[in-house]
Amino acid sequence: MKIATQLLHSIPVDELTGAISVPIYQTSTFVQESPGINKGFEFSRANNPTRKVLENIICSLEEGHAGFAFASGMAAIDAVMKLLKSGDEIMAVEDTYGGIFQMFQHMFERFGIKANFVDTSNTDKVLAAITPNTKMIWLESPTNPTLRISDIKSISKIAKQHNVLLVVDNTLCTPLIQQPMPLGADIVIHSATKYLAGHTDVIAGLVVVNSKTLADQLRFNQNISGSILSPFEAWLTIRGIETLCLRLDKQCSNAMAVATWLSTHPAVDKVFYPGLSTHKNHHIARKQQKQYGALVSFSLKSDNIKNAIRVVNSTKLFKLAESFGGVKSMLDHPATMTHRNIPEEFRKKTGLQDSCIRLSVGIEDADDLINDLKQALDKLNLPAGKQITVLQ
Repeated sequence: MKIATQLLHSIPVDELTGAISVPIYQTSTFVQESPGINKGFEFSRANNPTRKVLENIICSLEEGHAGFAFASGMAAIDAVMKLLKSGDEIMAVEDTYGGIFQMFQHMFERFGIKANFVDTSNTDKVLAAITPNTKMIWLESPTNPTLRISDIKSISKIAKQHNVLLVVDNTLCTPLIQQPMPLGADIVIHSATKYLAGHTDVIAGLVVVNSKTLADQLRFNQNISGSILSPFEAWLTIRGIETLCLRLDKQCSNAMAVATWLSTHPAVDKVFYPGLSTHKNHHIARKQQKQYGALVSFSLKSDNIKNAIRVVNSTKLFKLAESFGGVKSMLDHPATMTHRNIPEEFRKKTGLQDSCIRLSVGIEDADDLINDLKQALDKLNLPAGKQITVLQ
């Protein structure tokens, strides 16, 4: 069965009523026949029928053992990090999302969990960075926003040789583009806020694990910490997943067109998109991904924050916002927005330039998106405050 068909038919018809849309079980508790005798649900913090459907869907799509839905992507990550204990070390991809950097450096470090940031796109560096205390390898592939690709299968072999858990954030790809578990990952994470829900109206996080042992630990963390996804948000995410195939195909196609065009513009220095043959990890992406995603980043030849802000303030269709994955195109200036809390020296070491602009490509017409970027970039050739007329 093809994954598009599997996706739609992993969403069940309600057994009680025959409803083709998953019901929203907006209840805090469930009546029991007798103490401990119930229909599988006791209290919605521990389990909820609507949330359970979503957890089963993502588990099926990622080919895992069990799935878990959280109130946000960060809450999902927090629950996974709580699998570790004081004295443990985590090897993390160095050009990580700004929120992850803060969590690892400023929260879990206080509890004795050390994060070592490594360029995981280089497998030799991963092997060299393993220590006796390394208990987890944390990958984002592609990374956000520089879109580096890590060889998941090769790194999984290293992880297994050293009895280390391999965690892969699969947010940018979704299971339609990449499935980390068949490649050897132990845990897969999604910010379902992004492509899975797909309409910028949900905050949600998902985790899939590959064993009963991990499932029991995550279920405990989810229940005790209580950062669970509400029934309504679970339903919205399920509804978004139903159209994921259609949305993602269009977004990936648009992203390739935008990235290709950007690479020809005289004001653009570097274009970061794994679908381009010039991308240094293109061969790995081609091997482990079915498509190349819908996130595109680029830097300017006039590499400074002022010019980047001038561009992001000039677009009309690309909306300036701190997220990605929705049907409407958005853009972001990481150095002053999503990654502003990463120290400048570390940020530049990972390749995140002052002028880097991240595009979340939506489902609009590709030509319109390109024209919007063109009129914004062309303004760099004009004195500040000067306007140009764009012919439609």
